[in-house]
Amino acid sequence: MHQVHDHLRRWMGESGMTVRIDAVGNLIGRLPCQLSLLPQSSGVPRVLLIGSHLDTVPNAGSFDGILGVLIGLAVAESFKDRPLPFAIEVIGFSEEEGVRYAQPYLGSHAIAGTFDDSWLTRVDETGMSLSEAIQAFGLDPDRISQAVIAPESVIGFVEAHIEQGPILDRLDKPVGVVTSIVGQSRLVVCFEGEAGHAGTVPMTPRRDALVGASKWIQQVRKTGCSDDGLRATVGRVLVSPNASNVIPARVEMSLDVRHSVDDNRMRAVDDLIAAGTWFASEDDLQFVILQRTDSPSVAVSPQLESLLSNSVAKQGVEVIRLPSGAGHDAVVMGQRFPMSMLFIRHPGGISHHPDERVDVEDVAVAIEVLKEFVTQLAVQEQETTT
Repeated sequence: MHQVHDHLRRWMGESGMTVRIDAVGNLIGRLPCQLSLLPQSSGVPRVLLIGSHLDTVPNAGSFDGILGVLIGLAVAESFKDRPLPFAIEVIGFSEEEGVRYAQPYLGSHAIAGTFDDSWLTRVDETGMSLSEAIQAFGLDPDRISQAVIAPESVIGFVEAHIEQGPILDRLDKPVGVVTSIVGQSRLVVCFEGEAGHAGTVPMTPRRDALVGASKWIQQVRKTGCSDDGLRATVGRVLVSPNASNVIPARVEMSLDVRHSVDDNRMRAVDDLIAAGTWFASEDDLQFVILQRTDSPSVAVSPQLESLLSNSVAKQGVEVIRLPSGAGHDAVVMGQRFPMSMLFIRHPGGISHHPDERVDVEDVAVAIEVLKEFVTQLAVQEQETTT
């Protein structure tokens, strides 16, 4: 990450930006506004935030997150000699994926003012706490609160990101405008039965936890297919005792349910919990919910979405609107600032994988869209403040 910061710091400086690193490791380049364009009654100039994350997951690709930062830098660079009535800050968030400390969005939480200090005591696989890791990086965790950007000073936040899915590729469109970021429910559930010898226990009275779990997994798929906007996934299964000659006594599973409409998502989760209880009763098992977290869907700013759509149309590109099924820093930023997102086509739709890729021509379209977006926003800002 130090090497990444070194490259970006240099590029930001060459683009006329001043650069700072906050206490959680966010790298921020600021292009100042033209003070002469501010109305006399205005105080501190407002700022447009553009950014994405610099971290990634193990064995990942080259574009998830970092592409959005570089697109933001290219956009800011294009306004180096073009005065604006607001500043632009390009943010490279330090930690979005949450791989090391099982807590995503650390960088954006700090900027949004929603960072939980209890996270500092979390430890990684080596036993190093988050607080110690921040200090080892050369920063002061006691100053994280100083990373907060006041909401009243922010015009909005826009994030460019690869789609991480196949929709734009199937439609043969270079970019798409995000309408919302779907809500998520994440559960850990368990079917509990009774172990026994695979060769001596008769079939009929068995309390096989894996049988109940397999029925439920099939129901998860059926539920997910019942609504075009719904996604329901069992991604992790732990079978115990997990021996070839032993009847499974316990099966622990993850459940991930997503939908842009929170009521639809919650209804699907309730239905799946009821189904789990039913399948368990059929085979004399217990169905237990071990963990559950629910995150609501996050709406984009209608004003910024409209500007972004107009900017896409001005490039001669059909405007495709679609929800984001994945989480992004925009989830956190959208809870504090007006937020919008631009998706870039992702050939093959494979993400978090070395085969992740984009086409240069699509990236060029995305840069032009955001340049037009900034131009339109500048006009609006001047009309609003005069």
